[in-house]
Amino acid sequence: MIPHKINNQDLSDADVQTVRAAIRSGAFGGQTAGLASGKLQANLAILPQAYAADFDAYCRRNAQPCPLVGKTDVGDPHWHALGAIDLRHDVPSYNIYRDGALSETVTDIADLWQDDFVGFALGCSFTFERALMQAGVRMMHIEDNKTVPMFRTNLQTTASGPFSGGMVVSMRLIPADQIDLATEVTAQYPWAHGAPVHVGDPSEIGIADIQTPDWGDPPVGTGVPVFWGCGVTPQNALAQARLPLCITHTPGRMLITDIDDTADAFIP
Repeated sequence: MIPHKINNQDLSDADVQTVRAAIRSGAFGGQTAGLASGKLQANLAILPQAYAADFDAYCRRNAQPCPLVGKTDVGDPHWHALGAIDLRHDVPSYNIYRDGALSETVTDIADLWQDDFVGFALGCSFTFERALMQAGVRMMHIEDNKTVPMFRTNLQTTASGPFSGGMVVSMRLIPADQIDLATEVTAQYPWAHGAPVHVGDPSEIGIADIQTPDWGDPPVGTGVPVFWGCGVTPQNALAQARLPLCITHTPGRMLITDIDDTADAFIP
């Protein structure tokens, strides 16, 4: 039986079915870094079919921050290609955007689901974090049960239809003698943002203070700031497009799939 409320550490050794059951029941609503080890975690965007082709093209044109893993059939919340998933219930929390503004954050979207919705899954850096830890690079935010810091930047994406805007990055402090290792490891995961987009001075990409992230928690530990493309980028693009209604995951609270995180192909 799942406790009424549990935290990330309670699920640290649980399999994907147990984690998903905790999310679906409402018992767990926290950040998902480190959970369901070995399974692909994904950023989620749900939008009306009328905008789906342009959004698909936006992701393909900006593959580093928006690596497209797959998309659903129109109107179907069940995503069998990714596992026993129901998009209405299986994300710890969802951001609801109306006309480009964040309207509310909820833990279930059954009452919002529309027959014309298309869901998009985008690769997530949580995949390469496991590989980094296996290579001996500590992920201090996971050890401290924190959400990785994420920042808006002055790096611009390539537009498609109504979708455009700046890239969002995630940041980890990496010891100077492990930066080459971290770059080599993450470059092997292009479907999970790949190699860093910037190393060193945050101001060069428009970040004034790494202690005040736009999303997530302040950085943990010491080292050189290393920045990777981030799946919050399409959330920015969706907000700027001012769609009447669209839905995303809440940053750090991902869709966990049944797919091994070594998978590297687009999943229909």
